[in-house]
Amino acid sequence: MQITLLGTGDAIGTPKVGCDCENCQAMIAAGRSRLRTSLLVETEGKHILIESSPDLRQQLLRACSPQIDAVIWSHGHYDHFIGFGEFYRVQKIPPVYAAPNVIDYCSGYLHFLSFEKHPHPVYEPFDLFGLTFTFFEVNHPPVYTCGLLLEHDDVTIAYTSDTREDIPDESRDLLKEADIDLLFLDAIAPAGYSITKHMNYAEAVRFARDVGARDYRCVHMSHLVPPGMPHAGYDMETFCW
Repeated sequence: MQITLLGTGDAIGTPKVGCDCENCQAMIAAGRSRLRTSLLVETEGKHILIESSPDLRQQLLRACSPQIDAVIWSHGHYDHFIGFGEFYRVQKIPPVYAAPNVIDYCSGYLHFLSFEKHPHPVYEPFDLFGLTFTFFEVNHPPVYTCGLLLEHDDVTIAYTSDTREDIPDESRDLLKEADIDLLFLDAIAPAGYSITKHMNYAEAVRFARDVGARDYRCVHMSHLVPPGMPHAGYDMETFCW
């Protein structure tokens, strides 16, 4: 199994359009960017896309144009699903897996596309191409949002999606019991910023330690987060098992 971070940025991305801050200018000078957060999971010749970001076309080209066999959505914010339209006339539109109300909201917005919809209740595992996935509720008010647990052989991966630190007890217990090898988690701003719908970097680090993750990478980072922070993911970073 292989996981590639296709993007690690927030809804705006980095560099931010029209921004002359130190971080944006450093990223421009280095020819680097943070596209909107999305993960590509490869297993036994199959490709699963977690989130279909507005940067999907560019992300797929960077990843050498894989044929996507399934898409998973965490919630109905545009930076997590709206790029799904990029599949139009590119490949057979892949089936989508998400919590029931996430499927309903996103597919309603994408009513002009015809695709398979597979709603799965939270906390109930389901199998896909030999991998086991479980949606769990997080806390990203006011939008209903899910994280994702991925299990394969002896490897356990978790993705919090967009969330505050105070997730439901059932979700926190699930993560603590899962023995997480690698956690991808929301860290939208540096320590000291108070963000009502997300974790800042210090909260993300505390969250990763609290749930007992062996390793972790911060994603969904805004342009406020400097490049090169410890445990910060970067676009096209790849993990293999």
